Amino acid sequence: MISNPLFPIFVKVTLFTLMLAIGVNFSKEKFIFLWRDLNKLLRSLLAVIVLVPLIVILLLWVLKLPPESATVLALLAASPGAPLTTKRSEMAGVSTPYSTSLQLTLAILAVIITPLTVSLFDTIFDLSIKVTAINIAKQVIQVQFLPIGIGVLLQKIQPQLTEKISKPLTILANILFIIMVLIILPVAISLIFKMDLLSIIAIIITALASLLIGHFLGGTDLHERSALAISSIARNIGLVLFILLLNGVAKPFIPALISYTILGAIIAFPYSFWSKRQLAKLQSNSLS
Repeated sequence: MISNPLFPIFVKVTLFTLMLAIGVNFSKEKFIFLWRDLNKLLRSLLAVIVLVPLIVILLLWVLKLPPESATVLALLAASPGAPLTTKRSEMAGVSTPYSTSLQLTLAILAVIITPLTVSLFDTIFDLSIKVTAINIAKQVIQVQFLPIGIGVLLQKIQPQLTEKISKPLTILANILFIIMVLIILPVAISLIFKMDLLSIIAIIITALASLLIGHFLGGTDLHERSALAISSIARNIGLVLFILLLNGVAKPFIPALISYTILGAIIAFPYSFWSKRQLAKLQSNSLS
């Protein structure tokens, strides 16, 4: 199925729908929340788009990983702003406009961040994919920036229609994402156990370090610490897959990509559970 020429189109449609759902739920108030506090904005961007890639750079320098694993880690580091980040934050008990504002900010900035970061990694390590920064930027504009813009425009010209379609569109986007994961999962499962131990260790270190970076740079507000930790570990799997498909050879990279998805979720789960309990205690104390 992954080798089917229609699969890249399906991935593109899935990403477009995910971002369109973000766009129709977009509001100026949600977006500018983070931008009102320059210190908070800079700490958040430092964690997600600077320190996480830096950790990966250090790992790739120290560890001699297979080209496929090194490339996937580089692409993940270059692809912040996962579409389901806000939902994952809610599962951790986070209820704050901070997580929504950060997701919107990262989704929009990805047009610049992703191609520049991929180019940096390719310059340093000579990645095993050869997609130019301009091509990546064009694709990010098509599957992220453009649908968000369309969603915002719909809100302006057809607010009643947007309100009606926002929930069904979000459900459709989530279903498409799940289908995409289920399509690649059988291929990944057959190959994932063949991955070398060093790659698994590198993935675990990356996920754990990303979570800790977000937590410790999240400030004193536990809602925001948890949201930034989850935003740091949650990378845009769909965008990475699409970049790989652009290069025409996604299959060898799938095991590392799915490994990060699974191991990242496993590492994030106890943190989310702890966060939800701590936030519930805070709420209980504030009511008593």
